[in-house]
Amino acid sequence: MQFRQQALAKLQSPEELDLPVRLARPQGWLALGVTVVVMAAASVWAVTGSVASTVGAPAILTHGQGSYLLQSPVSGQVTAVLAKQGQRLSANAPVLQVRTDKGDSVVRTVAAGRVTTLAADIGQIVRTGTTIAAVEKVAHASDPLYATVYVPAENAAAIPAHASVDLTVSSVPTEQYGVLRGEVKAVDRTAQSAQSIAAFLGDSQLGEQFTRKGRPVAVLVELEESSATKSGYRWSTAGGPPFRLDSMTLATGSVRLADQHPVDWLLP
Repeated sequence: MQFRQQALAKLQSPEELDLPVRLARPQGWLALGVTVVVMAAASVWAVTGSVASTVGAPAILTHGQGSYLLQSPVSGQVTAVLAKQGQRLSANAPVLQVRTDKGDSVVRTVAAGRVTTLAADIGQIVRTGTTIAAVEKVAHASDPLYATVYVPAENAAAIPAHASVDLTVSSVPTEQYGVLRGEVKAVDRTAQSAQSIAAFLGDSQLGEQFTRKGRPVAVLVELEESSATKSGYRWSTAGGPPFRLDSMTLATGSVRLADQHPVDWLLP
């Protein structure tokens, strides 16, 4: 009972009413100020800042016009192989001699180029339409190389004109010589089928390889030339590899996409 009376008395006559009320400590105001500044800076960066991103995809070094598959126009037995793999031939140059029911017939190139694959031997029976060679369309040894990067179709719209590209070439040790530099020259907005890739590269296996994860888009990359390197192209290292590059060499391309504002990620 005594404690109850003391509590009632304290409620009726509260003490220290004349003292100021302390809403927050100075440390709390400092923390609040820092939080407001950080949030304001983040908001400004989200609107005015930019974030760079890249997309990696398989690539191959070729001459700009690609290749074509040379098919036999006749049926018969191969009696002579008149060209060698790796040989550069002019247009209408002889490649094979085939003995048919009507006599010997010579299979010739359609356009000038380099024989990258020769798929016929003496004694072999060929039929009309049989692929006997793949010929890369290149007229001169000095013709420049390009890279074709097969990028997933969903990334094609985000590739800006003249975007920078880094190429990791399969035949070049990256740790020692770095990556090959290039720039986007053109983006083919049409998704490529295995057949269209095989027709351009002259290799059906590559067509299947580049379409395993879906139909990609072909991005043509112009390699940056340099007179200071043995390969004739610019690398991330000073000198690059001490040898020249061959066409039909596989690579992996890293294509820089268009920069984005962080706020774009929050907008529909």
